[in-house]
Amino acid sequence: MKTNPWIQNVPLYEPGRPLEEVARELGLSDVTALIKTASNENELGPSPKAIEAMQQTASQMHRYPDGACFYLKKKLAEKAGINPENILLGNGSNEIIEFLGHAFLGPNQSMVVSETAFVVYRLVCALFQAPCIQVPMQDFTHDLDAMRAAITPDTRIIAVCNPNNPTGTSVDPQKLTDWVATIPEHVLIAIDEAYFELMPYDARPDLLALIRGGKKNLMILRTFSKAYGLAGLRLGYAIAHPDLITTLNHARQPFNVNAMAQAAALAALDDEDHLQRSYDTNTAGLTYFHAFLDQAGIPYVPSTANFVLIKTGDARQDCQKLLQHKIIARPMTGYGLPEWIRLTIGTQEQNEKMRDTLLSL
Repeated sequence: MKTNPWIQNVPLYEPGRPLEEVARELGLSDVTALIKTASNENELGPSPKAIEAMQQTASQMHRYPDGACFYLKKKLAEKAGINPENILLGNGSNEIIEFLGHAFLGPNQSMVVSETAFVVYRLVCALFQAPCIQVPMQDFTHDLDAMRAAITPDTRIIAVCNPNNPTGTSVDPQKLTDWVATIPEHVLIAIDEAYFELMPYDARPDLLALIRGGKKNLMILRTFSKAYGLAGLRLGYAIAHPDLITTLNHARQPFNVNAMAQAAALAALDDEDHLQRSYDTNTAGLTYFHAFLDQAGIPYVPSTANFVLIKTGDARQDCQKLLQHKIIARPMTGYGLPEWIRLTIGTQEQNEKMRDTLLSL
C-alpha cells in the first residue's frame, strides 16, 4: 500500500505515561501506590454527581448518543450568557483543534503559535501540511506583539493558550482583550482556555463579551478534562460566532460526543461545590509549591494553571529518579526544554511527597 508520504513526518504526541504501564514496569500490583503528575489531571476526581450520572447512563449504552448534544449545549449557553448556536462540542478540545485544520489550514495556509505552546497546534499544522510560524516566548510567556507581527497574508489562525501548557503562564487579561481587537479579520484567533476554571480570578480575561458582541474571528476553547476531572471521557467545547460553528460542524463526525460524557458533564455543571473545591485545592497547592521552590532555591516558572514547570538539570534522568520514588513526572525535552520537568499540583499529601522527593534528588 502507498500512503501519503508526508504522513510519516507528522510527529507522534508523547502523553504522560499511564498508571497501569508504570505499575507493570515497577512490578506493582496497586496503581494507588503511584503519584501521577505527568498529565495535569484533577486529583480530586470527578464530581460525585457526575459519577452518579455515569452509573445511571451505563444501562443505555446500546443507544446512540444525542448527536446535537441539545441539553449540554443549552446548559453551557445558560452559564456563559450566550446561545446554543455559539457552541461546538468535541471529543476533547483536541478534536476541535483538528476541525480548525480541516476548515482553515493547508500547504499555503499558516498558523502562528508560540514556540513553547501546547504541542497539538504544531501537530495539527503538520497533519494538514500547513506552515507553522513559531514565535519565541518572552519570559516563558506569549509575546503577543511578536505573534501579531508574525502574521502574513497567508496566515489563517493565530493560537494563544492561556494559561499556556507547559509553562503555566498567562498574559495580562486586559492586554489580551485589547490585542484581540488588533488582529486582522482574515485571521481566526483561537484562545485555548483549558485551565480557565483553575486560574486566579484576577487573571481571567472576559473574552466571552466579545463573542456576545458578535465578533466573528474569535474562538474560545475549553474542556471538562481539567477542573471538572473528566479527562477520561474526552469532552471539550468551543465558543464562537454561529457562522463559524456552522462551518466547523461540516468537519465533525456524527455522534462524536458519547452519551456518558454528555450525562457526566451535565451533572458536573450542576456541582458548583466540587468545582470550587478543585479551585481551592489547586490554589492552595500552587501557593505551597511556589513557596517551597523559593525556599529551596529551585528555579521554576510561576504558574496560573494546575502544574509547575521546574528546572532540575536533566529532565529525562530526573524523571527516572522520581519514578523510583513512585512519582510519574513529565520531561519537557519535547518542548525544547531538556533541563525542565513539569509537575501537576495534587492533594496536600501528594504535594508534600513531591517536595520531599525533589529535595532528595
